[in-house]
Amino acid sequence: MSDDDVTLEFFDEPDAFLLAAEEVLAAEPVLGSVIASVTTRTSRELAAGHDSWAEVGAPFSRWWAVVRDGDGRVVSALMRTAPFRPHPTFALPMPERAARLLAAALHERGELLGGANGALPGSEVLARETARLWGGEMVVAKGSRLWEAVSVEVPDAPAGRMRRATEDDAELVLAWFTEFHAEADEQAGREPDPDGGEHNTLDSVLVRIREGVEWLWELPDGTVAHLSGAGLPAFGVSRIGPVYTPKEHRGRGIASHVVGELTRRGLDDGARMCLFTDTANPTSNKIYAGLGYRPVVDMAEHLVRTPASP
Repeated sequence: MSDDDVTLEFFDEPDAFLLAAEEVLAAEPVLGSVIASVTTRTSRELAAGHDSWAEVGAPFSRWWAVVRDGDGRVVSALMRTAPFRPHPTFALPMPERAARLLAAALHERGELLGGANGALPGSEVLARETARLWGGEMVVAKGSRLWEAVSVEVPDAPAGRMRRATEDDAELVLAWFTEFHAEADEQAGREPDPDGGEHNTLDSVLVRIREGVEWLWELPDGTVAHLSGAGLPAFGVSRIGPVYTPKEHRGRGIASHVVGELTRRGLDDGARMCLFTDTANPTSNKIYAGLGYRPVVDMAEHLVRTPASP
């Protein structure tokens, strides 16, 4: 297939997109875990009669898209559903021609794309072409690495116990989500950006808790000392994260044990297990490699800064 043979098809609701993208998501379920998990969660949410997108206040309607080759086969998929600024896209590997077509299509309809995340080089081409069309510049905000574990070595358990988070823990979980993102920036040598990264609310945290995907480590005296998430499988893949231990509880091996144990449970249940790390954080990369995770692909988060940016 040449880059000149591609076309784009947009979707404004998740189920039609999942039907169209099913083959490519099923063929590379680890690579597509973000798109699959976010979209299936949106589908569940809408089926339950709630649409959290209405609360986001984004200046555009969320969308999904597939890339088709000259024979009409779906060869890539992407989405713009991030509820946080600058509302970046997330894309599977896609032909450079498709990235340029997408940048042109969004520019033509007046939709300023503030960021493009996902597999390289397509996400970079999309951001760079968007910046050119809008008279701005592209900035690489963060590099990330996707890992998968086909086996795991679970370290010995420290003192305490692992338990699922309950609704009574919701405020703590929300606070730790926020601290996780701020400290991830600090550990990687970046200035913390309170407006960037994943955006969570008490309602979104409660959804995750009710799904049973948030886990805590409780010390023998009842102090909660750690948080890890393990998402519901989508196309047979569960993704670990976020993983957060407050500074005063680090150095005890809690995170390594919890991530290892959640990975073991997922594998035993027949799921494929994956997670993302920040490529600028050598500590987390070393920890997960030690558990048995192996790199799958490097990705990047790109920002588009233009005179029209909010």
